[in-house]
Amino acid sequence: MFDGLRAELDSVIARDPAARNRWEVALCYSGVHAVWAHRLSHRLWRRGRYLPARALSQLVRCATGVEIHPAACIGNRLFIDHGSGVVIGETAEVGDDVTLYHGVTLGGISTDHGKRHPTVGDRVVVGAGAKILGPVTLGTESRIGANSVVLRSVPDGSVVVGVPGQVIARRGLAGETRSEDASETDPVGAAVKSLLSRVDRLEADVTGHIERQPLNMPTLGMWEVDDYSI
Repeated sequence: MFDGLRAELDSVIARDPAARNRWEVALCYSGVHAVWAHRLSHRLWRRGRYLPARALSQLVRCATGVEIHPAACIGNRLFIDHGSGVVIGETAEVGDDVTLYHGVTLGGISTDHGKRHPTVGDRVVVGAGAKILGPVTLGTESRIGANSVVLRSVPDGSVVVGVPGQVIARRGLAGETRSEDASETDPVGAAVKSLLSRVDRLEADVTGHIERQPLNMPTLGMWEVDDYSI
């Protein structure tokens, strides 16, 4: 147990340059306190002690600003940075070495029973204010931009931004990043680009047609118009 606690503290130090030592992290990081309390409430939930588990989670919410449902499955070394406003729903699943910043929601969009919250792969980073909604999957080592709203699953190594969230790049195994084809990642942007391209072609056709037409206008002299003297 103590080895696991030390590993979690060390993982926070590795990901947060403001963390100086284990004692500081253990005593001052509300996100760490919320994760530790969830370990206990999750054990109570699995043993069928639902009311004590929910009561503990609500107390932790008041104390830390982090609300994690006792039924949620949390992996090892989850780091909730700053903590305030983070919500993790009942059927959410979070992998190992995940980083969540303040204001992140792993929520549902359905009132049906069963799986209705996200599944987050290992080593995923979710930026501040991002909303991951529904039974979607965030692939391993994905990066979700701040304030993004993700409504569909994304593959491993994805870089996602926007509302709704769009994959703008993919990260390879060695960490390299490549841009995605806009027609695959942003259908609205692709449609607008296609329309603008068509407008340019139509303008060019109209300009060429006008230039090719002969001028049939009468000669306008200073003193005569259409053979009528003034």
